[in-house]
Amino acid sequence: MSTILSFLRDLEANNNKPWFDAHKSEYQEARAHFNAIVERLIEGIAAFDPSVRGVGIKESTYRIHKDMRFSRDGLPYKTHFGAFICRGGKKSGYSGYYFHIGTGNGEEYPCKSFLAVGNYYMEPKVLKILREDIELGGGDFDKIVKGLHPSLSLDQDQKLKRAPLGFDAEGPYIEYVKLKNFCLSGAYDDTHLDVEEILEVFKSAKPFLDYVNRAIEYSREEDL
Repeated sequence: MSTILSFLRDLEANNNKPWFDAHKSEYQEARAHFNAIVERLIEGIAAFDPSVRGVGIKESTYRIHKDMRFSRDGLPYKTHFGAFICRGGKKSGYSGYYFHIGTGNGEEYPCKSFLAVGNYYMEPKVLKILREDIELGGGDFDKIVKGLHPSLSLDQDQKLKRAPLGFDAEGPYIEYVKLKNFCLSGAYDDTHLDVEEILEVFKSAKPFLDYVNRAIEYSREEDL
């Protein structure tokens, strides 16, 4: 882990192509360490979530080069490593398990190291299905949330202030219905990486993931 963090912090201080090219071997070493962690995570997750079996490193990880069309700061490289492990790979559209190593030089994304489960963006039709499931589910979603590992919490970003149109503003689960992002996140100790502990966190979130992916599956069936 120290090899990865050391490289990322050096890159953060020297985020330019000449420096990166001169330190390519250090990048490759850091990437190899990260990939080894991701391989362990894929294997561990597959033990309790068979849907990720067969997913490899390439389908789960991202390039360190930024897409300069969307680079706000104009710097060419990301200063973090991330892996999204999910059914069908990162481009499948399904929700999954995200592992992120940042530089630690800041409390917000992308600097901090964190775990996430779910999907940050929900298509409108999937969001509607999820809201209906929660409102009519008799508390099943609430039970899932209460069974999560204590390090995980629901993302409240962009949460609606009022009940969405067509939903009961006085319903017992209206605070869940107001959510726009069905995503969990939580920090972990990147000074002493414990893969087994991370797997326990992810395992606690599998019912949540199943709930979200069921809505995604249903929306796709409606499109057939």
